[in-house]
Formats: sequence, structure tokens, C-alpha cells
Amino acid sequence: MKKGSLPVLFLLMTLMLTARTLPEKHWLTGKTIPDTGRYLYVAVPGIRDYLGYGGHGLLIFDINNNHQFIKRMETGGFHPNKKPSNVKGIAVSIPNNSIYISTLESLQRIDLSSGKIIWEKMIEGGADRMSISPDGMIMYLPSLENKFWNVVDCKTGEVIKKIQGFKRAHNTVYGSSGDHVYLGDLGSPWLKIAETKTHTIINQAGPFGNFIRPLTVNGKETRAYVTVDSLLGFEVGDLTTGKKLARVTVEGWEKGPVRRHGNPSHGIGLTPDEKEIWLCDGFNMRLHVFKAEEPYQQLTTIPLQDMPGWVTFSRDGKYAYPSSGEVIDVKTRKVLLTLKDEFNNSVASEKMIEVDFENGKAVRSGDQFGVGRRTN
Repeated sequence: MKKGSLPVLFLLMTLMLTARTLPEKHWLTGKTIPDTGRYLYVAVPGIRDYLGYGGHGLLIFDINNNHQFIKRMETGGFHPNKKPSNVKGIAVSIPNNSIYISTLESLQRIDLSSGKIIWEKMIEGGADRMSISPDGMIMYLPSLENKFWNVVDCKTGEVIKKIQGFKRAHNTVYGSSGDHVYLGDLGSPWLKIAETKTHTIINQAGPFGNFIRPLTVNGKETRAYVTVDSLLGFEVGDLTTGKKLARVTVEGWEKGPVRRHGNPSHGIGLTPDEKEIWLCDGFNMRLHVFKAEEPYQQLTTIPLQDMPGWVTFSRDGKYAYPSSGEVIDVKTRKVLLTLKDEFNNSVASEKMIEVDFENGKAVRSGDQFGVGRRTN
């Protein structure tokens, strides 16, 4: 061996070993994510399996920088014919440093740091819109409009228990206390309430005026605000007594046919401070804003570029995110911008969530549901 070749060989071996220890990256396009900031994660296709609203993957936008597009993360979730499957739900576990995406057929766990798919599991009976416990350990995952909910270990993806006795399992909201989960059955006017020590149904609220569609719950878990079939409006339930308290109809706007979901109001959210209720109106392509206290005064309406089927908010309550792709200033009601991907195409999805990072680590997350955040 020639003189001087040993240091070169040593350097090459060091570089090879270093390369092996670097985290595997699964970014498709975009810039480097800053170590500290707030980001909006948008799963697509999040409106049926339509690829015209952002393609396929997990799109990341910088909330603090005018919601500029940063990256597209590779995801799984495919139909048997290999085409991208409908995304049904999105949720985050901070302790597991993971974001979860459900599709019609499967549940996948993705590492928030590397973008690597940790696992993807096919779900018996299909998967719908899930919710994760505040401690990030347990997921309630509804079957795809089937007769049961799966209770899932967030780390392994294993099913801990099946909760039977439903007609069409659908939307799921974990209460802020972690003690109860609120289960919306698409084939029932009753909102079921499960306790999380034994994962059993202990109570119900209703009956509401028709089958339950999207819903939200306040931070104290005393009120549920639900949309129901055939109503352009919402209903209110008392989660302590189980009684329906109010039925609120949108005034000044006609109820008409919608292109998706078959329901006039599919999508409802509480602002995090719980002062307002924002309600979707598919036919009129609007968001209607109400005071979140009796008599639930109708305050204003906000026009959108497309039919909304969902609405959620940033954690601080500054921004509203309807599924039609706008970013709205909650205080002024102004549309600030519309989400655009790396090709400058419009992005729209009913499955999006905020994730906050500090020093390269995920430390907080929002919720795909517009849930209330007042707990005292």
C-alpha cells in the first residue's frame, strides 16, 4: 500500500459509516424544514380519491411564513389497483413523534423527523376518521362505516379491543381529559360516549334530529355540536345530561343539492377560545359563523372558492382552514390566501392538522376537528 493511502482509506470508511447512520429521508420535493416553527400538514387525496386537489402525499406548509409550501412527504395508502386511496383521517402522537393517516383500506404511521413510513397496516373492515388520546398512546379508529370501532396501540398499530354495537362507525373525537371518546354513528341519531379505562360505551347524548354527521366537542366536555342529515345548520347536545338542547338553522340561505357527502352542512368547528361556531354550507359554498352561546346568533357568512366539507383551526385560533383550500383570518373573516403546492396547483383537503416544532422536535399538535380548547 502506498504511503498516504491509509488516511484516505480511513476517511472513506468514516464517510460510509456516517452515511449509514443518517436518518433515511422520504421527502419527494421541497425545501428543508426549519428546526423551530409551526407547520400545517395536509394529507391528499383528502377529497375522495381526486388527485386534482394536490396529488398524493403529505404536504407541509409554513404557518409562520404566509403558509408557503415547504415539502411533499411520501405516503402509502393505495387501492388494490395501485391508485392512491381516499384519505379518511389524520392525527398526531407527540410522544411517538408520529403522524398517522387512515385511508379506506389502511392505517399508516409516519415518523415526523425523517418522513419515513414506520408501518402501514391493512385494517379489517376498513378505516375512517380516527382520534388519538391526549397522551398520544391510544387511538380510536372507526371501521369504514361498519359496525365497530377499533381501539389501537399507537406505537405498534395493534388492535387492543373492538367496540361493537354500531350501525355505521364514522367520526371520532377524543375528549381533552382523555377519559372519554365521542363516537358519531352515521346510522344513528345518538352520540355514543365511551370511557377509556375499559373501552366500553357508558352513555349517549340525543336523540338528535337525524343521523349524526361531523361533530365537535368543547374543552370541558359538557357540550357537543353536531351536524345531522338534511339540516343546513347544527344541533347542540348536553354531554352531562345526555339531552339535546337546541336546533339551529342557517337563516337567509337556501338548502340545495351538494356534490359530496349528501348533506347540506358537512363540517363544523369551534374556535379554540370557544366563542364561535363555524359551519360548512356545501350548496352555497359558504362558511356561516355563529356565536357559541345561546341563542347562537348568526354573525356572518364567508364565501369560498369551492364546496367545503370540513373546517378546522390553527391552535392559536388565528387561522381557519376550510377544506376548500383557503386560509382565513378568524378575526377579520378575510381570505388571506389559498394553499398551493410545489407546482402552484390549488390544494384542498378535509384532512389537515397543525404540528409545532422546537429545536427539531415536534412538541405540540392541533386537531383535525375544530375542537374547543377551554378547560376551565
